[in-house]
Amino acid sequence: MSGALLVVDGPSLLYRSFFALPDSIEGGNALLGTVNQVLRVVEAHAPRAVVIAFGEEAAHYRTEAYPPYHADRPPVPDLLAPQFDAAEEFFGAFGWTVGTSPDLEADDLLGSYALIEAGAGGTALLMTGDRDLFQCATDAVTVLYVKTGTRGWEDLGPAEVRARYGVPPGLVPDFIALRGDPSDGLPGAKGIGEKTAADLLGRHGSLEGALENCLRESPRVRAALHENGEVLRTFLDIATLRSVPLDRPPDRETDREGGANAAESRGLRQLAKRLRA
Repeated sequence: MSGALLVVDGPSLLYRSFFALPDSIEGGNALLGTVNQVLRVVEAHAPRAVVIAFGEEAAHYRTEAYPPYHADRPPVPDLLAPQFDAAEEFFGAFGWTVGTSPDLEADDLLGSYALIEAGAGGTALLMTGDRDLFQCATDAVTVLYVKTGTRGWEDLGPAEVRARYGVPPGLVPDFIALRGDPSDGLPGAKGIGEKTAADLLGRHGSLEGALENCLRESPRVRAALHENGEVLRTFLDIATLRSVPLDRPPDRETDREGGANAAESRGLRQLAKRLRA
């Protein structure tokens, strides 16, 4: 069986689907929206296997290094929590592998599966709504960046990441450290936005290069870098994905009948009907 390995950011898609679809949907709006999104990719790309990745809300080492990391995120909504609990069994019924980590985040698993697949000579598709995964884009790894709600995705390779941020994928963590990431609670360097961050990295090659040469910059940029060097290095470490030891998933087609049975048992009758059509 040929095709790329599809690795899905489970929490990202569940959250987006939960807020995009009515919470009155019997059987779970987040589960339904996530399955529909994944099935669209399966139809479009015919992956050799599908992995749904989960992990900690915030990796322990990241919150220890910088306590405000993810600190402002609200708790899981009451109607979403039981759908998270049901996710492994529900997605597993489709023949999809559910990967989890007890101490790292889903992002780290996505990046790790991509490395394993590319290292074995394969290709990977990373489906996510998190821009941190842009650092994974290579000739063998494409990021399927989910649009707001349930309106499809954008295919992002190295060229598209560079066009969006002005830096190659390998410098995305450096870019995040400088510019900041409000969704993760990382403020970045005071007064440095996207254009300045991309310019600094383009001229100095890395965050470390920019810090080492900060005396050559304007007074404003010099102060932002010189006064915050250590915390910016911490942000870089936080933004850099960790590698997790994982097994390469075997080829496995989506089990439509198994998925239909699981959907039917949750009252998602229209989904079951479509899967059997």
